[in-house]
Amino acid sequence: MRELSLQVDQLPAAAGQLRAGDRVLLSGRVYTARDAAHKRILQLLDRGEAPPFPLSGAVIYYAGPTPAQQGMAVGSCGPTTSGRMDPFTPRLLDLGVLAMIGKGDRSDAVVDAMVRNGAVYFAAVGGAGALIARCILSSRVVAFDDLGCESVKEMEIRDLPLTVAIDAHGKDLYR
Repeated sequence: MRELSLQVDQLPAAAGQLRAGDRVLLSGRVYTARDAAHKRILQLLDRGEAPPFPLSGAVIYYAGPTPAQQGMAVGSCGPTTSGRMDPFTPRLLDLGVLAMIGKGDRSDAVVDAMVRNGAVYFAAVGGAGALIARCILSSRVVAFDDLGCESVKEMEIRDLPLTVAIDAHGKDLYR
């Protein structure tokens, strides 16, 4: 098990070398999206419209941050259960999503798509949303404002503590 500091823009080169169990402090731009947002993103794609953020090389954090507290970019911002995104994830991985952040195991179809595309799945600590919020430098809604805390947000994070739960080779800590 290794401990690494990584920038999101380093992930394309580093993803294949990350191993399940590695601890990572991740910094850079990520996008939040939960199941309702995923459904809408795929509806946009089905209509031939552009997604609300570039999918190639993207990191999606499965979270719905609460409103910002005084002096903070967001309120609590813990991970949600990733399995709810599994019906949508293989297609997004095939379109270039490079990493996901959440909690809980993933379906065989998601793991197969991760291996096919060299993507990784990071686990964040559930129940630690207030602590995770300290790693978020900025947050702005980029799509689906009507979804409230579940809108798609672009966030800048610094040293978000994560564990590689499933690596790009299919090694899975949950199994």
